[in-house]
Amino acid sequence: MSAFLALVRRDLALAFRIGGGGLLSLGFFLLAALLIPLGVGPEGQALARIAAGVVWVCALLACLLSLDRLFQADLEDGSLDQLALGPLPMEAIVLAKAAAHWISTGLPLTLAAPAIGVMLNLDPQAFGPLLLALLIGTPALSLVGAVGAGLTAGVRRGGLLLSVLVLPLYVPTLIFGAQAADRAATGLDPTPALAFLGAVTALAAGVAPFAAAAALRVNLR
Repeated sequence: MSAFLALVRRDLALAFRIGGGGLLSLGFFLLAALLIPLGVGPEGQALARIAAGVVWVCALLACLLSLDRLFQADLEDGSLDQLALGPLPMEAIVLAKAAAHWISTGLPLTLAAPAIGVMLNLDPQAFGPLLLALLIGTPALSLVGAVGAGLTAGVRRGGLLLSVLVLPLYVPTLIFGAQAADRAATGLDPTPALAFLGAVTALAAGVAPFAAAAALRVNLR
């Protein structure tokens, strides 16, 4: 456990020291959401109808922005070889890196979402379900993204390929996450959407570390 936490702390320190990672993703999230009213117009009802979807799409793209270097930098400088020789299995290394990615990216996006919701005239009833959906769903974005990052770790400038691989897998999280807030805004129970969202995240947590670890082992050969 100590080796796992040390790897999480290392990746968090690198993410914020480099100035990429979370800060870049958070800036992209805020700027992308700010552009929506300029394109759609300031009419409150129109913004309220699309607010939850906008927050989720912007969060999805912001998470995707920092995924391409999740394993690539360590593969290039030999750190991944050293980690593979350490006490942690490759699956635990993937899980630690995905956890660090979520803490530096998904969690700040979740905390910033209420401000975006206010700006987009989101219904007050939807704020709680939206935050809960983001807390439940954004870990799946990091976990699924880790699979794509593992597959493209050995590909130079693999960001576009990573997007093509990962975006279709993000669709269930996007649908159920936005639906939870939409149902709350219309007076319906958001619990079914949140339950499906939790199931998607649980499935990602069970499958993604093994799939990403298998991809990384191929890249290390």
